[in-house]
Amino acid sequence: MSSKSFKTMIVQETDTGHYTKIISQKTLDDLPLGDVLIRVHYSSLNYKDVLSTQGNRGVTRSFPHTPGIDAAGIVEESTSKAFRTGDSVLVTGYDLGMNTSGGFAEYIRVPETWVVPLPVNLALRESMMYGTAGFTAGLSCHRLINHGLTSDQGRILVSGATGGVGSIAVAILAKMGFQVTAVNGHHDRTDYLKSIGASSVISIEDAMDNSSRPLLEQKWAGVVDAVGGNLLATALRSVQRHGIVTTCGNVGSADLATTVYPFILRGITLAGIDSATTPMDLRCIIWGKLAGEWKIPQLNTIAKELPNLESLDKEIDKLLNHQRTGRAIVKVVS
Repeated sequence: MSSKSFKTMIVQETDTGHYTKIISQKTLDDLPLGDVLIRVHYSSLNYKDVLSTQGNRGVTRSFPHTPGIDAAGIVEESTSKAFRTGDSVLVTGYDLGMNTSGGFAEYIRVPETWVVPLPVNLALRESMMYGTAGFTAGLSCHRLINHGLTSDQGRILVSGATGGVGSIAVAILAKMGFQVTAVNGHHDRTDYLKSIGASSVISIEDAMDNSSRPLLEQKWAGVVDAVGGNLLATALRSVQRHGIVTTCGNVGSADLATTVYPFILRGITLAGIDSATTPMDLRCIIWGKLAGEWKIPQLNTIAKELPNLESLDKEIDKLLNHQRTGRAIVKVVS
């Protein structure tokens, strides 16, 4: 009896060393071994997915490959006692879409330890509106709050605010009563940023300082940074005494030029956010908050829905060219 076939995006390396994307068919036998077979209803587009489609070996080691680091759907088969056929679940991070066949396909098969039960009050579609970006934003906000920040201590700076992580961080922090200053992107998105909760907006140029001064005026009670590079270095020099900066991205640069002075003279904290390998207990706490007290009303403003896998191609190009605002999710099942 032949194995069931399904639709998927496949990234292939050509003889000339370039990479092409096609929508084709795989069979269930093509999927890796795992405890839980999930029929994917929705996935979402993240920068790591774009890197995979470009053949970045730091993300994906071998091709052909199906990207998609996020997936939400219904369990179709399970050898795990934790999940049963018909359960609504989501998977983000771990190795999904990197070297394990990912969510840009109608089916994934993964270890049970990667699977999160869909929280109450969160639809499959909504979970992908958050996706890895929203989960990362949630982790960042969690670190700020656990550090002891309260809304009366000052403004919070959010860099990369027009992107997925930044947009959702702005909306969550605004809902919690913080005054958020959002850093605009390469194109003016002031109206968008204010519509999702930013109380003020500054340009990238105004958010960066090119001087050699080790400390700057204390402007921010905390910072959510998704850019890296000089923007992160400037933020570290501009945080109030005993403040905190979270960092989760390097779209600006992976290099960080700073001194020890913000840490030893102002006692600030730099907190790294690694969403891919977050322990399951904390993972479930954050998803519970995203579905509950942190659930933002701006999801439909932040996230655009794509009707099918074929429509991903243009959105990938937009993300490559810094033309994407917010999030893009894709409806995988017809």
